[in-house]
Amino acid sequence: MAAAAAGVGRLEEEALRRKERLKALREKTGRKVRDVDVCVLRSPRELRLRNYVPEDEDLKRRRVPQAKPVAVEEKVKEQLEAAKPEPVIEEVDLANLAPRKPDWDLKRDVSKKLEKLEKRTRRAIAELIRK
Repeated sequence: MAAAAAGVGRLEEEALRRKERLKALREKTGRKVRDVDVCVLRSPRELRLRNYVPEDEDLKRRRVPQAKPVAVEEKVKEQLEAAKPEPVIEEVDLANLAPRKPDWDLKRDVSKKLEKLEKRTRRAIAELIRK
């Protein structure tokens, strides 16, 4: 705490010295002395007039030429093309939507063999009926 208070005290002293130097500099150049005139040493900003149309010749030189609007048609076209929705699928396969059962791969592999057995079973039943 004491170190922070000492730091603040030192900063205040430096600020007072800087104010005194500024005051002496203003008196030397002949400007009026103000207590809160801190921005004297800053570089003056150049005045640029964008919307105001001055009548004074000096101010007319500082006027910024009007900006021309940029053609955005191509950018808008690109964005519209990128935003186009993907084609909607009209037919929906319910087999793809339904979750698969854990034994679906076994049924797939055995289905061919079952078809052969089914044909043989039908023939055998037909023979028994004939007898």
